This record gives sequence, C-alpha cells and structure tokens, in this order.
Amino acid sequence: MADVIASPAVHTADHGHHPDYLEDPAFKGIWSWMTTIDHKRLGVMYLWAVLLAFFVGGLFALLIRLELMHPGEDFMTAEQYNQAFTLHGAIMVFLFIIPSIPAALGNFMLPLMLGAKDVAFPRLNLASFWIYICGAVMAVTSILVGGVDTGWTFYTPYSTTTGGAVTMMTMSVFVLGFSSIFTGINFIATVHKLRAPGMGWFQLPLFVWGIYATAIIQVLATPVLGITMVLLIMERAFNIGIFDAQIGGDPVLFQHFFWFYSHPAVYIMILPGMAIISEVIPTFSRRTIFGYRLIALSSVAIALIGFIVWGHHMFTSGESALAAGIFSFLTFLVAIPSGIKVFNWLATMYKSSISLATPMLYALSFLMLFGIGGLTGIFLGALSVDIHLHDTYFVVAHFHYVMMGGTVIAFLAGLHYWWPKMFGRMYNETVGRIACGLVFVGFNMTFLTQFFMGSQGMPRRYYTYLDQFQPLHAFSTYGSWVLGAGLMIAAVNLMSALRGPKNAPENPWGGTTLEWQTQSPPITHNFIGQPAIEHNPYDYRNFKIPTDAV
Repeated sequence: MADVIASPAVHTADHGHHPDYLEDPAFKGIWSWMTTIDHKRLGVMYLWAVLLAFFVGGLFALLIRLELMHPGEDFMTAEQYNQAFTLHGAIMVFLFIIPSIPAALGNFMLPLMLGAKDVAFPRLNLASFWIYICGAVMAVTSILVGGVDTGWTFYTPYSTTTGGAVTMMTMSVFVLGFSSIFTGINFIATVHKLRAPGMGWFQLPLFVWGIYATAIIQVLATPVLGITMVLLIMERAFNIGIFDAQIGGDPVLFQHFFWFYSHPAVYIMILPGMAIISEVIPTFSRRTIFGYRLIALSSVAIALIGFIVWGHHMFTSGESALAAGIFSFLTFLVAIPSGIKVFNWLATMYKSSISLATPMLYALSFLMLFGIGGLTGIFLGALSVDIHLHDTYFVVAHFHYVMMGGTVIAFLAGLHYWWPKMFGRMYNETVGRIACGLVFVGFNMTFLTQFFMGSQGMPRRYYTYLDQFQPLHAFSTYGSWVLGAGLMIAAVNLMSALRGPKNAPENPWGGTTLEWQTQSPPITHNFIGQPAIEHNPYDYRNFKIPTDAV
C-alpha cells in the first residue's frame, strides 16, 4: 500500500523578484566564479566540466566504433586502439559518470531541496571542485605525454610492466578520489544538519535519499581505491612485490582491491540516477509516489549490499567454489532493492495522468534500458552462464546498459528536468523529444547488437575479430552515429536556450519539492526567509498544479 504523504508548504518573508545567483552584482567576474563558495555556482562549474569530459570520452567511443567497422587496421594501430579504449573508459568513469550527478546536479539541488542556504562546508566544496580539476588535468596530461593502454581497470601484471604514462594516470585517479570523499562528507553533514524545520527523515525528497546513500559509499569505498592506486605506483617504481608473483606477490590481489571499490562505485554511478527517476516520475504522472519508504530505504540497502558483491567480477580468476557460490547469491540479492524501485515506479504510473515532456521520456527510456541492464546482470551472476560469457561483448553490452542506459539517461532526465530552475530558461520541447528518440534508438542499435556478439563468443577489448562478426560490428557502429547525433541535438537545444530571455516560471512542471518554491534561477541565498515544512512531498491530491506547468 502506498504511503500517505502530502505536499510541502513553504513560508517565506517575500515572494517578489530578487537578484539571482547568476546576476547578483556582488558576484561578477571570472575571479568571483573561481573562488565562489555558492553551491549553485559550483554545481554549474562541475556541470560544464563533466560535460566536457563526456564529450572527450564520447569522441574516443566513436573512434573505437569506427575502427571496429572492419576486422584489422582501418586507421588505428593495435597500440593506438588499446590507448583509445583505455582513455574512453577512464574518462567516462572517473571524470564523467561518477561526478556527473552527485557533484553537478547534487551540488546545485541538494541544499535547495533541504531548504538550506548552502552545503554544510562551503569552502570544502570549493576545494573538492579544484581537486577534481587538478585530477582531470593530470589525466589529460597522461594522454599527451605517453598514453595508457592498460584498460580503465589497470589490471596487474600488465599495468606494472608496460610503458606509457600509467603512473600519471593512476595518480590522477588517486587525486580524484579526494574530491569524491570530500563531496560525500559534505553531503552527509548537510543532510544531517541543514534540513529545514519540520523536515524529518521521511519527509526528505527521494533525490536526497539517493545522494545520501551515494555519499556513504563515496566516503567508505573511495579510500580503498586510493590505497590500491598508491600500491600500484609503488610496485611500478620500486618493484616491492605486492602484485608480482615472481617475488611473492599476487596479481589477483589487485583485482580484489580494485573491485572492492569499483563495484560499490557502480552504485555511486547508478543510485543518483535512480534518485532522479524518483523525482521525475511522480511529477509527470501527477501522482503520489508509490511506496515512498521502500524506495528510500532501498537506496540504503543497495549501498550496503553493494560492498559485499565484488567477487562476481572474478568467477574465472580461481576463487573457491564456496566463495563463488556466496558471491553469486549476493549478486541476486542486490537486485531485490533495485526491483523494489522499478515496481514502485511502475505502480506510480499505473492509471495516472502522464505528461510526456522531455524529462519523462528520458525516465521511460531509463526504465526500459536499465531493466535490460539489470536482467542481464542476473544472467552474469549465474556461475554456469558467466563462465561462457565472461570477458565477451555480452559484458560490454550489460555494462553500458547499466551505466549509459541507466546513469547517463537519468542524468539527461535530471538535466532537462532542472534546467529551467538552474538557468531560468525553457528549452524547445519538440527538439528535446526528437533528441531523446534518437538517443534511445541509437543506443539500442549500438549495444543490443553486442549481446548477440558476446553470446556467440566475440571477446571484448580485442582490436580485430573473425569475419563472421563484421555485420554486427558495422550495425553497432551505425547505431553509435545515431546516438551521437541525438546527444549533439540535445546539447545544441540546451545551449540555445541559454541565449534566450529568462522565461522559466518558478514551477514549470508542477513539482512539489522545495526547489520549485523559489524563483528561477534561485537567488544567491536560495530562499527569502527560512522555509518551514508542514507536510511531506509528492502529494498531488492536495496540490494545485500551476497554470503555466507543462
């Protein structure tokens, strides 16, 4: 039975127009942006940074797919191909997907949704951003001074013996980890200490629950990655024998360290995306979210269970049958809280009045694409199936259906959902819908094909392949062009909106959470006066939809 929750009431001293964070005369000039401690400006700067990383990583992806159009060499050598797919993976994971929602959209929206004026530690927030920039510069430098061909996982023993700028790249990952940890600490403190009066734990917006669970993972798991990168650097520099079997080390130990972080990191990527979907679906369904408490608590359950499933990446590495069986069971277990979310979203939409605006179209795309990604994860969690599919294109397709079909599509949903609030400008809805359609079609053309290749034995990461796979590879490449066109149209549509007047109303979608109760864009200190919460969010039974809402 759905939880009974009601809409928020906000009391402020004044509802007139005040200078927003973009036009405030006290904060003009480049230096004011570089030294700002305003969470909104930092969120915007993170947004431009991660979008640039997305562009660069996507460019490498298109080059990889173009090279794989035919077997053998088209325009890349084998070494250049290895560097391209390594940089695609490293940039997409560490510079885009992990920080995209928490650092960009989370930084902007979390204090607004809590009724706070800023995050708990504004200067730490600024430090987090510049640490991210330093790590990104180091990653780009590694590309320029020698390249990296290890894959984004940096598996030993190859990563300890190969040439190139592996040390610089792994050091950049180490530095980026500090940004992630500081952001997580800041968000946890903000949620605990800066909620508006009357906002208890079960009055929190579901986006806040998702960001909170993500922050727990960031704080607890990221240090493990940092230590692993330092050990890898020491192994390369001093050959101390941690991972080298010839002098008593164990290369599989690196995999244990790496995946103990990187599987929780999957949920750093996907939990914020799920949180966005929990905001978009009730807004555009005009219905109280079904099972609020179960959705909220399932975020925490995913965060906790995610720490104990890393071994399913290593079924073929020689672990014991008992350990493999336990990790297989835990892999099935972690799917349960994800399933709870999906079924509650579907129940929310059942017999509701759905508005097919651009954010909702991306949310519906998420449900279909993430559903495929989650289901194929269950297949890979089965020991007998994984032995056949391990390190094939089936895994590539599964990973992209979860990461891009899940996180990136949800990021696009959230970006379109909050764009009017962030910048005060409405984009072209028709163009937004067309772009979403192209992204959905292009994505499935690109990656659904790869499930068939993987099930037929096509190994991943390979530079060349048997002639029998060429038609499927070609079709996948054609799909990447459609996907790229859709993303480019979406980007042009959003950027074009910035050139227009500030025409967004305070609440263009008819949302019920606190960020829609301030002007668009928000004023420098978010609210005039202190918002006070009298009810919980998401109740459309007692909420009057604004006349200018879509």
